[in-house]
Amino acid sequence: LVASILVVLVGLLSFGRLPVREYPLIDSPVVTVETSYRGASAEVVEAKITEPLEREIASIDGIRVIRSDSQEEESRITVEFGLSRGVDEAANDVRDGVSRARQRLPDEIEEPQVTKADADSSPVLSLAFNSDRYSRLELREFVERVAIQRLQTIPGVGSVGIRGPRYAMRLWVDSDRLAAHQLTISDVEAALRQQNVEIPGGRIESTAREFPVRIEGRMTQVAEFENLVLATRGGHQVKFTDIGRVELGSEDYRSETYFKGRPTVGVQILRQAQANLLDVANAAKAMIPLIKADLPDGINVDVGFDSSVFVERSVREVYKTLWEAGVLVVLMIFLFLRDWRATMVPLVAIPVSLIGSFAVMRALGFTINTLTLLALVLAVGLVVDDAIVMLENIYRRIEEGEGPIHAAIYGARQVAFAIIATTLTPSSPSRPGGSSTSSASPWRCRCWCRPSSR
Repeated sequence: LVASILVVLVGLLSFGRLPVREYPLIDSPVVTVETSYRGASAEVVEAKITEPLEREIASIDGIRVIRSDSQEEESRITVEFGLSRGVDEAANDVRDGVSRARQRLPDEIEEPQVTKADADSSPVLSLAFNSDRYSRLELREFVERVAIQRLQTIPGVGSVGIRGPRYAMRLWVDSDRLAAHQLTISDVEAALRQQNVEIPGGRIESTAREFPVRIEGRMTQVAEFENLVLATRGGHQVKFTDIGRVELGSEDYRSETYFKGRPTVGVQILRQAQANLLDVANAAKAMIPLIKADLPDGINVDVGFDSSVFVERSVREVYKTLWEAGVLVVLMIFLFLRDWRATMVPLVAIPVSLIGSFAVMRALGFTINTLTLLALVLAVGLVVDDAIVMLENIYRRIEEGEGPIHAAIYGARQVAFAIIATTLTPSSPSRPGGSSTSSASPWRCRCWCRPSSR
């Protein structure tokens, strides 16, 4: 009795600390390489970036599949490794391959970004901010100053992303005026790189004081960009106003975010790896009224996507199935044994075994998800098998005239080996799948751990 109570208490404590998610947390050995090349067509991106990177990456051991996608201004290469390779080791090998290929890539590209596949990269919650009073550029400024800071303080939040236009200085060039001054776009870019810089100036020291020196060379105003000196022709400085115009606008006009047909600034909330999805989503939704109170009037906040709804419904249905399975098993036992005292033994065995398995799940790093809960449903009928066999053998010996204590001791010894065998048999066919290198083996591993825990 004391051991059963201890098992239940440990299981309940572990249950409260188990993360909740829809599916098991599996780190797939998939690595992605993304490279941006502004102004390049899809054909140029493929020839200049994708193909050189693919040739270098293909020499890495353990690769199953390489997929590439070359679009306008962007190259994306996805490398899938066998499950025997760790994702960190695979990512390091890909980084080394990218470094070797870098010298053959154009100098104008942005540095290739190597990222690992993350099971928690999908947003827990997406919020949509829109307004009829403010532009999307102004709206983003409000969201960054108010909403992002509040959401990042929520326990369990890993990162908060924002989708929307940001302010940028746009330089429009008149090609005819540019040619008249014998200049090219490369000359404008070179002038920007040379003059739009901030250089450390060191410090000024005296016997009693020390002053840091800062050289403010970074341009921030429209007038500063208009006065950008491009060249000198006949003793006259050619400034940017001579060949074009400057305006403060959006960084990118080619993509926009909409929610219910209205221009929107979107915010995506991602959780930490071991954080409870439901707790993070509920805390974020509880933060929405506080965010609204801090924002100016005329800004609306809506929940665009909530993954916790699907997870909560899925887990709730499995809990319901688990409860129904337990009740049906107890009723069937009573119908066949027709003895409430005998029925109490499996009635106690079911919750003790199932609740105790939560401690094993936490020790093995598992989570509460649809798969592990379905495995518990399957285990409901299995956990009572041992109790019924043991109970029937003890009752048989008592009916033959043995004392209760003697019958309990020797009756248990008589069937102990058979009970151990029947316990291990259901999980044996699934164990080879747990050590397989196929993509489904981590999912099968979670299944056979449940029945064998009884």
